[in-house]
Amino acid sequence: MDFLEKIINEKQQEVKKMPLEIVQPLRETYSFYQQIKDHPEKMHIIGEVKRASPSKGAINLSVDVIEQAKAYEQAGVTAISVLTDEHFFKGSIEDLRQVAGQVNIPVLCKDFIIDEKQLIRARNAGATIVLLIVAALSKQKLAELYTKATALGLEVLVEVHDEQELRIAEELSVRLIGVNNRNLKTFKVSLSVSQILGEKQETDAIYISESGFSNAEQVKLVKENYQAILVGEGLMRENDPKAKVKELQVLR
Repeated sequence: MDFLEKIINEKQQEVKKMPLEIVQPLRETYSFYQQIKDHPEKMHIIGEVKRASPSKGAINLSVDVIEQAKAYEQAGVTAISVLTDEHFFKGSIEDLRQVAGQVNIPVLCKDFIIDEKQLIRARNAGATIVLLIVAALSKQKLAELYTKATALGLEVLVEVHDEQELRIAEELSVRLIGVNNRNLKTFKVSLSVSQILGEKQETDAIYISESGFSNAEQVKLVKENYQAILVGEGLMRENDPKAKVKELQVLR
């Protein structure tokens, strides 16, 4: 099995045991989408709190997630992504809850979401954005979860990896489309994925390039067709994440 299959199999077992929570009030913050639309002059950053990954193993298992998130916020990121998958990424919903309780900006629940229970859990923990991955869902399930998430008041980042998936996201008229430079089957990373799909965009959605960024020169390769980037490992390995965020916020 490839990485994605393994992760989804594990996630199905996890969701079976997950309780259906009562919906709590939505955390108040600004709209990630609107913030980017209002400030198109620079590349926006989603800073990610990520302890580990299936391909790289441990990245920073002992990270103080609140300290890391506050450093991102102080550096001027537009949103913070928190990995909540426990089995493969060593994160937790508690990491998200702690971060959301200590920052004022939008927080993205980064997980492999396959069920409404996960959407409600994310919202209750303080997320205002959730991730839906086209490769992990049928078209029908993607549309169903997208509708449920927006009904819950959540912004939805729909992630794609190739042109076929890009068309699926665009046909749904989603407002946030993430192009992941990491192949979820092999976990290899190539910025050429974003470069190729950047030429094939057909809507006025916000397009976000995800994974593989560690310097400003790499960001400049995608700045023409993307309004934001998501950076995890490139910030988690930095001694001074604030300085790195500033470097990556290139002018568009």
